[in-house]
Amino acid sequence: MNSCSSTWNALTRKKLVNTSDETKLARVLNLFDLTALGVGSTLGLGVYVLAGSVAHEQAGPAVVISFLLAAIASAFAGLCYAEFAARVPKAGSAYIYSYVTVGEFVAFTIGWNLILEYVIGASSVARGLSGYIDALTGNKMGNYWLGVIPMKVNFLAEYPDILSFTIVTILTIILAVGVKESSFVQSAFTVINMLTIFVVIIAGSIKAQPSYWFIAKEDLPNEMEAGDGGFMPFGFSGILAGAAKCFYGFVGFDCVATAGEEAKNAKRNIPLAMILTLLICVAVYIAISTILTMVWPYYLQNPEAPFPHVFEQIGWYEIKWTVSIGAVFALCTSLLGAMYSLPRVLYAMSSDGVLFRFMSRVNQKTKTPVMATLISGMFSALMAAVFSLHQLVDMLSIGTLLAYTIVSICVLVLRYECIEADEVTRFSDSTWKNIFRWHASRKPTTSSSNLTKILVVIFSMLSIVLGCLVSYVDFTVANIVAISIVGVTMIAAVFLIFYQPVDKKLTISFKVPFVPFLPCFSIFCNIFLMLQLDGATWIRFGVWLFIGYFIYFVYGIRTASSIRKSSREIIYKN
Repeated sequence: MNSCSSTWNALTRKKLVNTSDETKLARVLNLFDLTALGVGSTLGLGVYVLAGSVAHEQAGPAVVISFLLAAIASAFAGLCYAEFAARVPKAGSAYIYSYVTVGEFVAFTIGWNLILEYVIGASSVARGLSGYIDALTGNKMGNYWLGVIPMKVNFLAEYPDILSFTIVTILTIILAVGVKESSFVQSAFTVINMLTIFVVIIAGSIKAQPSYWFIAKEDLPNEMEAGDGGFMPFGFSGILAGAAKCFYGFVGFDCVATAGEEAKNAKRNIPLAMILTLLICVAVYIAISTILTMVWPYYLQNPEAPFPHVFEQIGWYEIKWTVSIGAVFALCTSLLGAMYSLPRVLYAMSSDGVLFRFMSRVNQKTKTPVMATLISGMFSALMAAVFSLHQLVDMLSIGTLLAYTIVSICVLVLRYECIEADEVTRFSDSTWKNIFRWHASRKPTTSSSNLTKILVVIFSMLSIVLGCLVSYVDFTVANIVAISIVGVTMIAAVFLIFYQPVDKKLTISFKVPFVPFLPCFSIFCNIFLMLQLDGATWIRFGVWLFIGYFIYFVYGIRTASSIRKSSREIIYKN
């Protein structure tokens, strides 16, 4: 019994963060640097590939609505991230947030998933960048390596991508040299990316034909699956399917949160940079998708490289090459953003002891976690070299969505947390009084805080049930009744959370509005999108978690305990 109790205490122990402690990393990033990091990480494949792909395959001209819906869902997660960045301006992103609020085991799970997100994000962008450059050269590089070193393995690429390996290696060296130097490269690439987007919007506006948004069904070619024509050729279901895909175009803004220990005035600049990133990205995505579908019919788009194809079709070859070069820089910024974030997560986790300690070493000259940077860079480079793009993208989103979900849950937990110690009231003695707060104090108590946690768990479980019912069950009368009951129960849980008291004395630079409604909606959206992923993705995800938990239970849980014990002894001696 004592062994089980000690294990449970270890799994649920929380990290105490003193935000006044001096960091070993260099605080050199201002608001512009942070915003450039977020925008550069987010506006990559989404601008130059995703818009055309969704327009062609899912939504048609209504891709603009798909991006808007995806932006709303991303904004909810972004606001929750922003509040936590204001509370805990430390390196590590959602890993630190969950460690402070939920506990060590959940924090390790989130951190391990963030590693997966950033590794695959960097590898997939590197592979996409290599393919984009290869396409501009007539696929000469790919054909050469396919003839020299073919890899006839089902789960690997057709040939080793030496170019992507080289690109990741070079950017790894840049990141290891110093944050300010890599930030300068990131900012420069982002400026070039934004100028390219500006050229696309201006040039496309000249050739835009609004009639392409209202093509009649009888004018569509019979040999193509182009839907019913008009603005919504694939119906509302196509818009929702497009929104699920467009959501991945916003993955990347959370990398701003990993710069908590390298940002100037982090409590103000990080939340502001995240909000600015989302606003800039949604404006760019809507403008780009509008221009794309007005310059050329949606059913004639090239899903792989839409803009070069469109400008080639209208005879503007100079713009085609301008966009192609800008796309290369844009993909470099996205790659650099993912590679910047990964070693910061490794640094945070290894500093706490849940991962191997040697990755927490900071070079005294460059003020960067060099070992974590080199290891993560080589791992990403190797994956980019041996795996194909579609194999990498299959695992890109699941870790991100889970991290978003946990962050939203943590917002609720912290808002209704009891700060001052009090006597715990037995829940069974005053059930209805606790639920509806009749004649109760409007200050948070231990009982009200525990009740909120229970309600959040209930809401999350019901979100899974509702997501499964909507996604995988036919809409019969019985199922519609079941969906209605689950939905009403979820709404009731949200309002019961709303009835619980919050700490009105909380003063931070940014707070999520409309709590608990906004975080709860974010939880449901993220869980719903996770349930849309296929079974193979969940199997690979399970294997990745197994490896991580093996490391944690064999090494991490004991090392973290030793570090906490040493810290207490130092404090006691002082």
